[in-house]
Amino acid sequence: MEQLQRELYKVMFKEYPDVLDVKQVSAALDVSTKIVYRLLRDGAISSLKIGREFRVPKIAVMRYLNVFGCAASGSPQSISQ
Repeated sequence: MEQLQRELYKVMFKEYPDVLDVKQVSAALDVSTKIVYRLLRDGAISSLKIGREFRVPKIAVMRYLNVFGCAASGSPQSISQ
């Protein structure tokens, strides 16, 4: 299973760095930055706040999308709320 996760990590969002900013997350998920901020605020996507800016590990975006087939923390949330 771990090998599959590594392969998915290499393939998905390969054009993005390992740590993304809000605009990059927005582009990767094809949603507005406002929705990304809401997902970060609600804890749906794990992030780090450095100064005034959020940094999001690419793996956190993949977990939000449930790429690895594991249950996300809490119940899945719709990004169109």
